[in-house]
Amino acid sequence: MSEALQTAVARQRLLLRGRLAGLLERLALQARDDWPERASLERLLAEALPNLPSCKYLYVLDRSAHQITANASPQGLLPEHLGRDRSDRPYLAEALAGERFSLSPVYISRNARRPSLTAIQRIEDESGNWLGFLGADFDLRELPLTRELYQPSGDWVQLKGDPAIRGGLFSQQRVESLMDARIDAVLALLVELMTAHGVFHGKLHFSSSRATLWTLDDPYRYRLLDYEDLADPGICLAYPRRDYPSEASIPESRVADVFHTFRELRFMDETIYLRSGSLNIFNGMVGLNFSCDGSHYMPWHEFLRKSLGFWLGTGEACA
Repeated sequence: MSEALQTAVARQRLLLRGRLAGLLERLALQARDDWPERASLERLLAEALPNLPSCKYLYVLDRSAHQITANASPQGLLPEHLGRDRSDRPYLAEALAGERFSLSPVYISRNARRPSLTAIQRIEDESGNWLGFLGADFDLRELPLTRELYQPSGDWVQLKGDPAIRGGLFSQQRVESLMDARIDAVLALLVELMTAHGVFHGKLHFSSSRATLWTLDDPYRYRLLDYEDLADPGICLAYPRRDYPSEASIPESRVADVFHTFRELRFMDETIYLRSGSLNIFNGMVGLNFSCDGSHYMPWHEFLRKSLGFWLGTGEACA
């Protein structure tokens, strides 16, 4: 997980912990007065549930993590969970180790198969003796989070591909595709679509001679162009004229440089070569997938600084 994503997740967990810890602690104080009477505890859980509107289940466990109440749910009490042994569930590990309050990592629930998390509050008597646990399960989509979309760092990311493809790399060589035969015209067409016709994300699949495009006018659906489409410059008539966005991270004048570099990577070697390349003008990220099935995502300016020698491992200087 990237550092930016880790930070965003940690911030949401911190907010959740702050919201839930006080509520469950107060409920645990009330539960000790009814301990261990099942009927009294279930009545307490049912009355408390409306104060936790995002809670899916509330329940009480004894010291060995065996359930001594039904699940209290918005639909009522669910007695089939009575007696359930939860001691092997990961969300109880911290509580069984002595934590007074713990908030589990997000997990996929057994029944609904949805992202969920569980808060566990230790229940103690007035002398501080450990009685059991109060458990609260939450469906992630129901939690009152800020839901701020995290911002990726934009750093270069390298990902390994299929081991089977990497293992057979040197027994293969590039076969000229239809796009290869007209690559200069195809690249010029893509540059035109991205700089003057509202395409903000374009990906060329050189080996299969196709392109996928996302446009400003219809950003939620991509367009698929096959070789016959790409071989006809007249398709520009099907895309409205649009000024190059001022919010773009890559200058308009450098878009062609990125696609020309795709050409160099496609033909740089008969064994190690580019299979597909993409550019998003708003985040300025270039995506690459090579014949070894390795993938790279990097800022456009860093991409243009790399020489062919870098990709081939020969250490050649930039032209």
